[in-house]
Amino acid sequence: MSLTPPISRRALKYTRAIHIEAFVRDDGLWEVDAHLTDTKPFDLSLPAGNLFAGQPLHSLWLRLTLDRQFTIVEVEANSEAVPYQGYCNTINPAYKALIGLSLVKGFRYTIKERIGGALGCTHLTELAQILPTAALQAFGGEIDRNADPVAEQKKPAQLDRCHALRSEGAVVAKYYPKWACSPPVDVGKQTH
Repeated sequence: MSLTPPISRRALKYTRAIHIEAFVRDDGLWEVDAHLTDTKPFDLSLPAGNLFAGQPLHSLWLRLTLDRQFTIVEVEANSEAVPYQGYCNTINPAYKALIGLSLVKGFRYTIKERIGGALGCTHLTELAQILPTAALQAFGGEIDRNADPVAEQKKPAQLDRCHALRSEGAVVAKYYPKWACSPPVDVGKQTH
């Protein structure tokens, strides 16, 4: 276990699982499939009926089809299990509003305008918000920056997105010196 043992006995109340897979299609496009499930280990009484322990309260699917510039060219949403069948699942077509957005340029800000709040499903929208980093993990290595002189001159997208890759940090100074603000003294040291 990667966390310290709990200091008290605990009883499981809820599980959310998120599973993401990324694919390269034969036509050169990329697809990111995401699935979110919420379950409870006990029977649940809902206004729309009873849900038995272990049955999904939510089973939500989202597929983004991307071009090689991380622009969304197609979206599919499917609300397989929802607490209010016939209501929650009617919002699925709204996710087509993501078509044309870039996953790497202002996506999280723009998504709130297009499908935030009552314009979308809270859980599908949350799921969509984690897909930029998943797509970059999946496909970032497939971008050939050396083949494109313009891209080679641009700051790599991952810089300044986290603590380790901050421009004034040791990692950037060591592995991306062109983009380092002021190399720190500890460039050769590795810290954990």
